Amino acid sequence: MSLERFRSPWWQPGGHVQTIWSALCARSHLRGQQARPWRRERWETGDADFIDVDFSSHAVAADAPTLALFHGLEGSSASHYARAMAEVCAQRGWQLAVPHFRGCSGEPNRLLRAYHSGDAAEVDWILRRLQSQAGGELLAMGVSLGGNALARWAGLQQQAAQQVVRAVAVVCAPLDLVAGGAQLGRGVSRWLYTPMFMRTLVPKALGKWQQSPGLFDRARLQRARTLREFDDVFTAPVHGFVDADDYWRKASAKPLLRQVTVPLLLLNARNDPFVPAGSLPTKAEVSASVQLWQPEHGGHVGFSSGSWPGHVQAMPQAVAAWLGQWLPAQNWQNQETKNG
Repeated sequence: MSLERFRSPWWQPGGHVQTIWSALCARSHLRGQQARPWRRERWETGDADFIDVDFSSHAVAADAPTLALFHGLEGSSASHYARAMAEVCAQRGWQLAVPHFRGCSGEPNRLLRAYHSGDAAEVDWILRRLQSQAGGELLAMGVSLGGNALARWAGLQQQAAQQVVRAVAVVCAPLDLVAGGAQLGRGVSRWLYTPMFMRTLVPKALGKWQQSPGLFDRARLQRARTLREFDDVFTAPVHGFVDADDYWRKASAKPLLRQVTVPLLLLNARNDPFVPAGSLPTKAEVSASVQLWQPEHGGHVGFSSGSWPGHVQAMPQAVAAWLGQWLPAQNWQNQETKNG
């Protein structure tokens, strides 16, 4: 199963419609299925902070694979793609774990730091913690911002990544953050999507300023209207970068893709309003371990299909099938039924 030639329904014309409809209108589950609750664990970090991880609640075998799903900017286990993947994992008998980046689980984290697109060290800590407690093989998937961070981790780890995960899938990630940031700062994308992110990013940042007055220029933050302006005043200086340009250059995963040795799928729709098609990696820019799926349709984490109002199962089903081929030959299918 592949999405290389995915086509959206005729009544979803263009990348904007395919993005927005999938997030707001399409069903996360197939007809007759119900959303499942999550089981949350709080992990204390070595720097006296915490990370909340939501685990799927369906029954799995003790040696079942675990899929770690890293969410996008301001995403969570409530995001449509996480809910859809939970259903796919239930069908396959896999456990799904959704680690929340700091401040994204519904409760502010303790430290002044938040999260950013290039935080490969955070990804590494989470994956190794999951590996230490997983009963079976570990797989990893990242979406949008989480996908760039995960791809960057795979590039930095090189051969060492193979000792942690069997395979990695990255969906709709802005692997060139300079190009992605510019895209979200102009035209229709600026007016459609940037305000949505700013509605939560700015209050969270102001909460950090309350913890430490003078941490950044508060007046500049309140004037920020684009992600570049936000990253320039908050994300970059708080996380050790000079400015937004320095952050975007250093945090981009694209320059590291030739170093990847673990099996890695990169899925990007060419009409993604967040990611310019011209910035997508070519075969010459990635290692032999990387597979590129770049369909013409899909939008940003969209890939809605089926009859009205559509569902978003196509992407998680295809990604899970691709990841599953790298697992040892063993049958985890229908474990939920077997376990009652």
